[in-house]
Amino acid sequence: MGYAFSLDDVAYLRSDAGCAALSAVADLPLTPESRLADVAAARRVAPEKFAAVLETALLRRRAVGRVDLVDGLYTADALQQATASAVARHRASRFAGRVVHDVTCSVGADLSALPVGSIGSDLDPVRLAMAAHNNPGRVLLRADALRPVSRGTAVLADPARRDSGGRRTWRPADFLPPLDELAAAYRDRDLAVKCAPGVDFAVAPWADEVELVSLDGSVREACLWTRGLATPGVTRRATVLRSEGPQWTVTDADPDDCPVTDPDEWLIDPDGAVVRAGLVRHYAARFGLAQVDERIAYLTGPTPPPGIRAFRVVEHGHYTEKALRAVLKAHDVGRLEILVRGLDIDPNTLRRRLKPTGTAEYSVVLTRIGRRPTYLLAHATRT
Repeated sequence: MGYAFSLDDVAYLRSDAGCAALSAVADLPLTPESRLADVAAARRVAPEKFAAVLETALLRRRAVGRVDLVDGLYTADALQQATASAVARHRASRFAGRVVHDVTCSVGADLSALPVGSIGSDLDPVRLAMAAHNNPGRVLLRADALRPVSRGTAVLADPARRDSGGRRTWRPADFLPPLDELAAAYRDRDLAVKCAPGVDFAVAPWADEVELVSLDGSVREACLWTRGLATPGVTRRATVLRSEGPQWTVTDADPDDCPVTDPDEWLIDPDGAVVRAGLVRHYAARFGLAQVDERIAYLTGPTPPPGIRAFRVVEHGHYTEKALRAVLKAHDVGRLEILVRGLDIDPNTLRRRLKPTGTAEYSVVLTRIGRRPTYLLAHATRT
């Protein structure tokens, strides 16, 4: 849960004295081992507010590389839910030319990426005070997201996804505020709702377009777009962002002509956003690939797409543990990555049983092709 900040804490942290105290503790180790020494140092510079100062210094350190707010103020929960800046900027680009009302703005991390003139609101006065620090010049209101207080703007919402016990919740009715109530409150407005990628999109029939977004290979969010924010003719989209390298998107309006063939020279595991959005065939058609099985998300082809981790196939065949052990021995395999899809096999348990003792490094993909369990021995590489 982290430290429970008060409005008085936020006022202090924004003051000259608070800024000086934060500067004084910025270089402390802030590790479990150094905790006693860190607390003593913080007490010397902020006797009454040392806990707020230390927590802020720690959260700022955690925010580096994730959130682009310079000298930001956060709560632990707010930082955990904050969108990575690269993802927030991508989402904000779809609001280009619009004024947006972020109705669950929290500490304002996502608000900072939205177009000039956009506003934020939240029920939590402490988070609003932090949002004011993080977004100087923005209009901020204390308001319930389910009771609209603006007109004529597009609307962005990011419902909380943890219950009071700190457990993740995935049912839309468990979000705060609930997804269906948000949709009803803004039924006549252009609405975008940020969701966890694991949510069941079938329970949000009001969403005109569902976009899955990944960053550097990790699926970060789903965004439900409605009305004028959705792309005509598109109901599902996968957007793949990279800190470095190509960025691209694929939709269900793209061609999906994709053959099913035996494994070719390369095996490709599509980005998780593509898989979660159900766009494996569209991705395959985009890059001239084929499926190895209609129900399995592995693809194959003579040339892998750029900017991904792909597997150059050395050999493949019918999988049994005995057959795989012989293959590993024949190739002098010692370091082994095991990937499984479509088979009930635990990679860690299997590795312990195989006990590879060679010197070579390989990856093995275990999957099902038709009804046949299959192994593919391969070298992983970054294209």
